[in-house]
Amino acid sequence: MPSPRPPYRVAIIGTGGIAHAHAEALTELSERARLVAVADVDLTRAAEFADRFSVPHVFSDPQALLESQDLDLVHICTPPQTHAPLATMVMRAGVTALVEKPTALSLRELDQLATVQEETGSKVLTVFQHRYGAAAVRLRRLADSGALGRPLVATCETLWYRSDAYFEVPWRGRWDVEGGGPTMGHGIHQFDLMLSVFGSWSQITALAERQARPTDTEDVSIAAVRFDNGALATVVNSLLSPRETSRLRFDFEYATVELEHLYGYREEHWRFTPAPGHEELSALWTDGDEPDITSGHRLQIEAVLDAWETGQEPGVCLQDARRTLEFAAATYASAFRGVPVAAGELTDDDPFAVSMDGGAVPWEPVKEALV
Repeated sequence: MPSPRPPYRVAIIGTGGIAHAHAEALTELSERARLVAVADVDLTRAAEFADRFSVPHVFSDPQALLESQDLDLVHICTPPQTHAPLATMVMRAGVTALVEKPTALSLRELDQLATVQEETGSKVLTVFQHRYGAAAVRLRRLADSGALGRPLVATCETLWYRSDAYFEVPWRGRWDVEGGGPTMGHGIHQFDLMLSVFGSWSQITALAERQARPTDTEDVSIAAVRFDNGALATVVNSLLSPRETSRLRFDFEYATVELEHLYGYREEHWRFTPAPGHEELSALWTDGDEPDITSGHRLQIEAVLDAWETGQEPGVCLQDARRTLEFAAATYASAFRGVPVAAGELTDDDPFAVSMDGGAVPWEPVKEALV
């Protein structure tokens, strides 16, 4: 939508791989948001990044960036263990933080962010960009309206492949840096999208194993899920699957809605099948006239700007991000304790609220200590 105001002033902290997706999205939205500064502990990398995206100010210290710039939004694109401390720093500077997933490494860290958010009045948002593709928005609208009938069954599969070489990067595959394996770092986008459609989950029964990769974390997890609305789902997160795919299937009372893609979807990746006697629903699915844009960072950033300009709350808010992070924590707690875990059960000093591994991982670590 056209902006009635000067472009928002935006900075990025962390200029590694995923930061390029953020900067490219901001370039596409340059009439509404301007990337004015970047920071990275690797000043050479930051300078190269700034040169590529024509960013005028470069810092090695994020605090110096925050003290010298008048900003509306700061994107945090650093490794996961730094997300919560940097988001806290950004909020205390009076700026909204847009944090790459996962928002934090534990439920405790996330709740500490909620406290800072309440103290400062500044927001922390989480990047779950697949919620913002046109078809996902349409699906939520149809599901919420009741047009599709009761939600009954879902399958959610993130079947990706990462070789041993992928984990030669020292911080990958570690509980203390990434918070987990494919459950926290790869499949989280898919099950977050599932939760955004089916709503609150109530119970998880899960398995997790390190089957083949040289990691401290799991390389596969499987969960059976019950939702508050009575629907059931299965969730698979794998880094061991040579034919990679990301699949979601929602079976409602009156229709099946399916998505198959890899790292981002468009309309062609969705399929809608009405139940016998409900063929008229197909017209509701195909009526959409939204631009067919890949479900990437641009759509979520654009939604944040739209929300600000219309007085709405931007997403993904901390409450929604907590539901997704609790889903991951419950998956690990169920897998390593060997029992079902209910929503709300991991409270306060529960080991799985303090860290995703809960101090209960049944295999020995193999990663060398970080120096």
